[in-house]
Amino acid sequence: MTAIVENLDLYWSGFLTTLALSFWAGLLAFVLGTLLAAFRVSPFPPLQALGTFYVETFRNTPLTVVWFFAVFALPLIDITLPSFFVAGVVALGLYTAAFVCEAVRSGINSVAAGQAEAARAIGLTFTQTLRLVVLPQAFRTVVPPLGNVWIAMVKNSSIGAAFAVTELTAVATRLVNTYPADVIAIFAGSATGYLLITIPSGLLLGVVERRVVVLR
Repeated sequence: MTAIVENLDLYWSGFLTTLALSFWAGLLAFVLGTLLAAFRVSPFPPLQALGTFYVETFRNTPLTVVWFFAVFALPLIDITLPSFFVAGVVALGLYTAAFVCEAVRSGINSVAAGQAEAARAIGLTFTQTLRLVVLPQAFRTVVPPLGNVWIAMVKNSSIGAAFAVTELTAVATRLVNTYPADVIAIFAGSATGYLLITIPSGLLLGVVERRVVVLR
């Protein structure tokens, strides 16, 4: 416990970094994943193919490999990201977007076909139908799976420790080198930080789910 008490400032800094990394990557994943879901249900075959290619590629590629490309491969093609943190946001966001896409697509498919047909009957385009009619209903049905994706992404952010992102796992790894006798307590402290993000997130998502179920 001495290692934890003496380094609470490091744990706090790592906690904030993990929270910020998860938030920005989650925002990127949600926006990109929703766009990809729209591609996959589009009546335009090239967009369908693009969405499918993206999802199958990222969903079947290890996150560590995606992170490696963001940090080391992009500079080779003259795309230099400002920091390892930004590279982490990009890697984690691009990877998670594939799972967000599939969750949102399942919600779109759960909306009755008559809804879209009625929207087209009054003259709405595909984009307008999706934005005004289908997606608002779809999002209500996918709160639980999106919540699972978010929690998995928070835990996946620990890979940042291998790429110079000083989040909770990186803090624990550094402290173990200084306090080798306290390894269990140190990693327990790191795990507590993740739980402080994931458990309140799960509770909040449960509240949101109950609210939208009432509204349906």
